[in-house]
Amino acid sequence: MAKPSMTPETQLSKVLSENHSDFLRNAIEVMVREIMEVEVGRLVGADLYEHSDERETHRNGYRVRRWDTRAGTIDLAIPKMRRGTYFPSFLEPRRRSEQAMLAVIQEAYVRGVSTRKVEDLVQAMGIDGVSKSEVSRICGALDEQVEQFRNRPLTQAYPYIWLDAKVEKVRENGRVVSVAVVVAYGVGENGYREVLGVDVGDAETEQFWTDFLRSLVGRGLSGVLLVISDCHQGLRNAIRRVLSGTSWQRCTVHFLRNVLGRVPKHAHKLVGAAVRTIFEQPSLDAAKKHLAQAVETLKPHHPKVAEMLVESEEDILAHMYFPADHWPKIRSTNPLERLNKEIARRTDVVGIFPNRAALLRLVSMVLVEQSDEWQVGRRYLGLESLKQLAMVEDPVPVLETA
Repeated sequence: MAKPSMTPETQLSKVLSENHSDFLRNAIEVMVREIMEVEVGRLVGADLYEHSDERETHRNGYRVRRWDTRAGTIDLAIPKMRRGTYFPSFLEPRRRSEQAMLAVIQEAYVRGVSTRKVEDLVQAMGIDGVSKSEVSRICGALDEQVEQFRNRPLTQAYPYIWLDAKVEKVRENGRVVSVAVVVAYGVGENGYREVLGVDVGDAETEQFWTDFLRSLVGRGLSGVLLVISDCHQGLRNAIRRVLSGTSWQRCTVHFLRNVLGRVPKHAHKLVGAAVRTIFEQPSLDAAKKHLAQAVETLKPHHPKVAEMLVESEEDILAHMYFPADHWPKIRSTNPLERLNKEIARRTDVVGIFPNRAALLRLVSMVLVEQSDEWQVGRRYLGLESLKQLAMVEDPVPVLETA
């Protein structure tokens, strides 16, 4: 096995001998470079320059990322892999959600509104004698990051965006109420996914969705060709009003669930197969043909399902007006639901939040982490396939202005 030209000890000795004024920064740079190589070696299955039959993949160069530390700014050379992704464990974005979780626990503890889960966590984490000033300081630092993330300019075009909401519980005026957390993420013209926005409101109403979408447009959201969401009427109306001229794709997974909810359990297999076959067709014409056949087959015994297919034809097939390479990724909100599960993994620990700010703080930090990882991972859509959007032929169905 070949060895690097300079070991960490040699590099550190060199820094010491040169008596750099920025010794600490250089020492940190040496240390974290070795940490990254160790972590990547574990993922790859082989150390740097090592030949191994047990390796899982290969290194594939480096990407540079600025890392602001108290010792100064360090230009990290983060290793890339041919297959899979790597993000250094020591980078701050990896810990933001943990900080937010700690802040929620402390805030709930100080306010005396902790649930049993939170109380157990307080004991497990050794939180004792937390002052209100300490909680305020921690929350203030996190809230500054939240506001920067939620209000940052959106500087590129986003041809595809996904919208969804989930319900959480907070304490207000001495009682527990349900609130809606809405999330938007999109694929930019550079092919990478990005969390575009998040907000908390009283309920998933048309006005709330309208205000949320207007805030995205106000920050620079543009170039939207297709919006993917469930069939919430208030959301659809908001899309018509704010993003007029865009197409709308009804989530095919939600649609299938709605369909199966209209038929007896013994018919799920037959009806489910008939609907799924529509989405598996190689062209829009073939899909419409199979939809018509499914309507005729289901009409005698399942007339409500047949009616749903006829009424929703354009909505569930909107994705097929776009490049075929994109279809599996733009026909449902499944990618966003996976993100919601990651949010739920953290929020379920808390259960009931002491206030809306605490909820928004934790959810936003989870989204910051995810958005950062997407930006240094693989492109969701290739640049060549995105160029095909310029060749999409009219008429593409669009939501009319409300």
